[in-house]
Amino acid sequence: MIPWFEFHSFMLGPLRIQVWGTLVALGFLAAIWVAARCAKQQNIHPNHIWNMAPWILVSAFVGARLFHVLFYSPIWYWSHPWEAVNFALPGFSMMGGVIGGVLAGLIYAKYHKLNLWSMADLVAYALPLGTAIGRIGCFLIHDHPGTLTNFILGVKYPDGVRHDHGLYLSLLGWAIFILFYFLGRKKRPPGYFVGLWLVIDGFVRFVLDFYRIGDTRYIGLTPTQWLLILTVATGIWILLRNRKLETGN
Repeated sequence: MIPWFEFHSFMLGPLRIQVWGTLVALGFLAAIWVAARCAKQQNIHPNHIWNMAPWILVSAFVGARLFHVLFYSPIWYWSHPWEAVNFALPGFSMMGGVIGGVLAGLIYAKYHKLNLWSMADLVAYALPLGTAIGRIGCFLIHDHPGTLTNFILGVKYPDGVRHDHGLYLSLLGWAIFILFYFLGRKKRPPGYFVGLWLVIDGFVRFVLDFYRIGDTRYIGLTPTQWLLILTVATGIWILLRNRKLETGN
């Protein structure tokens, strides 16, 4: 079991630094750096990655907020509409962020006449590293508590040992990134890492959401789970499409 501890902020001189936001920012920068380094291997200028990054960042945060507001706490925000744009409040959905980031990336790639699949693969390859680092912040502030458990990686919350999804999702990100590193040693068809990430991350997260507490549910599933059904199906379609292109069938 993992002992309980919280780490929300720390002082840097006269400034109070928020741990969650700092780790999310570090994860984002690490992912962009990896994607930029890999861009050269696909004859894409790294500047495209760095130029695209701010658009993805803004769109991801807006998408993450909107998804949470619309699907996780719609009743509360209906009576507190102005709080929906108060980004100081907690409430950001990773899947909403992915949707927002994808839309921004697609628009950027289309505007600059870049190969959509190649650009998407660069982002998908590096994304697990970003989530691995960013989710450490979720674990340190324990904003995703789960059900009671006796699992060895359970965290000793004040009210008992619980699953901690921040920890699990960080470990998932590290595992996928390491897997992608080894798979990336061999040339892969465009879209390969997009499809694989959608399937692996989507399936694991779908299962993990059953062990979360406090989430809004629709017919027994969280909003994220409903979306994950679509993303996993999309990932399978992409992988099957690549297989047909490789075999010529």
